[in-house]
Amino acid sequence: MILQAAPSTQNLIITWEKLPDDFVLPDDPVENIQQPFLAAALTDALGEAGLITSEMLIASNFGLVANVNQKTVIKAPDWLFVSKVFPVPQGTVRRSYTPNLEGEPVAIVMEFLSETDTGEYSVRPTYPYGKLYYYEHILKIPVYGIFDPASTLLEVRRLEAGQYVLQQPNAQGQYPIPELNLSLGIWYGKQLGITTNWLRWWDEAGNLLLWSAEKVEQERQRAEVAEQELERLRSLLQQQKPQ
Repeated sequence: MILQAAPSTQNLIITWEKLPDDFVLPDDPVENIQQPFLAAALTDALGEAGLITSEMLIASNFGLVANVNQKTVIKAPDWLFVSKVFPVPQGTVRRSYTPNLEGEPVAIVMEFLSETDTGEYSVRPTYPYGKLYYYEHILKIPVYGIFDPASTLLEVRRLEAGQYVLQQPNAQGQYPIPELNLSLGIWYGKQLGITTNWLRWWDEAGNLLLWSAEKVEQERQRAEVAEQELERLRSLLQQQKPQ
């Protein structure tokens, strides 16, 4: 399935320019209270698996910048991944990201459906541009994911011949993401005190990437089992001592 964007009424002249230091970034409120937790969980699993390097940019609600027809356009996806960015000067805080100028193009963006509108599907082809149109035709991001934990909707679109094509899950209900050598799917359970549907990563062998809290609990259980075994051996040795 191809989700067609409305044809543009103008030619797009796209340039990659540094955002001025005094540019006031939009401070839009988070539209869904679960969005920060969903984004943090995605990043946490990658970090726990040792898959994050200093060259990467992984962020949430972070502005992606392009100059289109001499106008600055910024969209802030709920989660994004760039495989390699140029370092910023020491003591400088990265306020936004301009692809091609500050590093490689954005590889993945994800949006978690808001409770108020369907902006994640907007194909508005004129300024300030809809999100889907911006990711597809201006930034040309290879992978665009949309997730709604309430309805367990997960859609993954891949850029093919300049247009987003809706992907089909594999036999496990997951979507391969070659950019990370992982698959993305839905998992129901508890994290950060919230029981809901979460986005999770699986490796190529089908193993679920654990969150840091899960890893800590796993290590605690292993230590407990080891202590129980040690206690059993101590008891056995005590019983074997001559009376």
